[in-house]
Amino acid sequence: MADNGGDYYATYLPLLAILVVGVLLVGAMFGSNRLLRPSHATAEKLLTYECGVDPVGEGWAQTHVRYYVYAYLYVIFAVDAVFLFPWATVFEVLGWASVAEMGIFIGFIAVGLLYAWRTGVLAWT
Repeated sequence: MADNGGDYYATYLPLLAILVVGVLLVGAMFGSNRLLRPSHATAEKLLTYECGVDPVGEGWAQTHVRYYVYAYLYVIFAVDAVFLFPWATVFEVLGWASVAEMGIFIGFIAVGLLYAWRTGVLAWT
């Protein structure tokens, strides 16, 4: 029986060629950008850009932990939507057992939201 190892590895040559061409293109783009860009550093260019407003004072500011809680709650509900929308599209195939499972899932989310509301985390001010 003949060993066809050479044929096996030859099938990866197109992939290798695409990778080499990709690396060369990225290198050429970065190189041309470096050659063509203007490089006149001025004091105004080196300032931090803050939506058109000149920066004043230090860059350090304390943020209340409440904003992190809002971000965390947003992530929770975004993940909820990620699971809920695909489930709703194939509801007929999954049957009533999936309705119970999704009810339990939404119940957990609702209990978390109720806890956040009861502890006063959702008060904006």
